[in-house]
Amino acid sequence: MIRIAVCDDDERMLEQTLKLLKRYRKAHLVTDVYTSGEALLTAGKTYDIVLLDIDMDGLNGIETARRIRETDKEVKLIYITNYSDYTIFAFKVHAFAYLLKPLKAEELYAQLDEACAYGLVMPEPELEFQAKEGIVHIVPSDILCFEYLNRQVLMRSAGQIWHLKRRITELAGEMEGYGFAVPHKSFIVNLYAVQRIHGYDVTLTDGSVVPLSQKKSAQFRRALNEYLAGERGRMGWNS
Repeated sequence: MIRIAVCDDDERMLEQTLKLLKRYRKAHLVTDVYTSGEALLTAGKTYDIVLLDIDMDGLNGIETARRIRETDKEVKLIYITNYSDYTIFAFKVHAFAYLLKPLKAEELYAQLDEACAYGLVMPEPELEFQAKEGIVHIVPSDILCFEYLNRQVLMRSAGQIWHLKRRITELAGEMEGYGFAVPHKSFIVNLYAVQRIHGYDVTLTDGSVVPLSQKKSAQFRRALNEYLAGERGRMGWNS
């Protein structure tokens, strides 16, 4: 698990950054959001990475970083800003990286990968589910999909099925951060497990086929494309 703080007074930028962080799958991220340097400092929490805007009202990013450094020499500071001429100041507070707006997925993921290489990466998180068969502990990448059937939710891996007492809509929200998306109102699919889409059929890596509803098609395809774009960025592939 990596603890991340995102500090930016631009709501649109915050939304964009959070969307990109949700699709980062190399490690489980726990993210807190702050809209000012003062709020970040007042929280008094310790983070592995701080994504910090420089040009904020009140306490700017440079001063916020300086105060963070007074008590935390290890946190990785990543600046996200419109102003390239701030670069020299970033080095004065030992910034880990410096990214320009508009933020690009491949650039952010490259810096997160590098931070992971510095020893921040923890094993993939193990999730816990209460099933009819008992308590299930499983990592997200081992889950193929969830299916709502006969008033219960089936959780499927490559070789097993569990029966959960959960609402499919609640699970969809919870699993989005682990790279899952909804192709149909009765299904939640692991984007990592998608082998291909043909028409309105989604084929998973075990050969099973999940329906893609016309209503959900555009949104699901967009989520899959963004996920794959993120994977290419992290692997250093060219588009």
